[in-house]
Amino acid sequence: MRSFRDRDRAGDRVRDRVCARAPALRARRWPGALALALVLPLAGCATDADAGRPEAAASSGPSTTATASGSGAGSGAATAAPEVRAQLRVDGDTRQYLLHRPPDPTPAADGDDGPRPLLIAFHGRGADAAELRAKTRLERAATARGMLVAFPEGLGHGWGAGTRATKQRPDPGLDVRFTEALIKHLVRTERADPGQVYVAGFSNGGSMALRMAAERPALLAGAASVSGQLPTGDAAMEPTGPVPVMVVYGADDPVRPLAGLPSPPPDPEEPILPTRSARDSAAAFAAAGGAGEPVTRAEKGYDRTVWRLGNEAPGGSRRTDGTVQLLVVDDAGHTWPGSTVPPPEGFGPVSEALDATDTILDFLTGTGR
Repeated sequence: MRSFRDRDRAGDRVRDRVCARAPALRARRWPGALALALVLPLAGCATDADAGRPEAAASSGPSTTATASGSGAGSGAATAAPEVRAQLRVDGDTRQYLLHRPPDPTPAADGDDGPRPLLIAFHGRGADAAELRAKTRLERAATARGMLVAFPEGLGHGWGAGTRATKQRPDPGLDVRFTEALIKHLVRTERADPGQVYVAGFSNGGSMALRMAAERPALLAGAASVSGQLPTGDAAMEPTGPVPVMVVYGADDPVRPLAGLPSPPPDPEEPILPTRSARDSAAAFAAAGGAGEPVTRAEKGYDRTVWRLGNEAPGGSRRTDGTVQLLVVDDAGHTWPGSTVPPPEGFGPVSEALDATDTILDFLTGTGR
């Protein structure tokens, strides 16, 4: 097991290479569905919880056929849920999202037609909802757990993951308000359980999930990020309350290094945000949750660091269970561990030692906390 000091030094070397290669990375255009988040997370967030409200009810587009049955990597088989592409008007913009519903319960299930858990899954920068669905198979694994899963589409194929306004994203709170509105809409129209709302994402989408957890902890029952970190510098935010969080990170990420990018190279097309390291991102949530000292243990193919949330979190909020976890995956790049979709050139290898999809959903729903 490499120590975190060794990993941070390795991350520093990767970060230096990223800065040196930045012009070439920006010049490269990724093909179609594999145009994943060159993450280098973008900015965009707000602090006014009441600023945004949906301006019209969502309208559903045509339904498509159900996806192939199965439950994602490692889960038992389940009947696939129907898929709907829908839209919601928020702050003057018509926002799109892809929704997967679990099958309706049968009479043998004791007629359980109550509220269902909801997962909001954010795609990476340069990608879209369909790409994240294909890479993660989250909808299959969520269906096996009776969960709704919504894949929203980011404006310009990206998310405002930080608090700094930019020319490209002048309203840094737009995506936070959209996510809030989407959750409220799905609670109202799809029987989503407001007490079991989770967010997850990859790369820039992972940073967006962390931002939601930092600014709206009372709205969420948990959050997970793969290859995404908290922004810092003039786009920074601090977690404001206790919430279970899992950060999954490749030890050899060549795009968004494990050690973070405190001084990223300039990018005129979409400003690159400085970020904390993966460990500091997780530790910030641990501190907000009143956690004690972490415990790190080596598992097959990755290291797991666990902070247990305190009984009394700062600010008087109580959460008597849950953890913050950091999983650093060996021999993994800017990729989703366990995915069968090949990453773009230059993004590094995909680890087969960890199934990120099932690991994250087990964590969020409680069995892996």
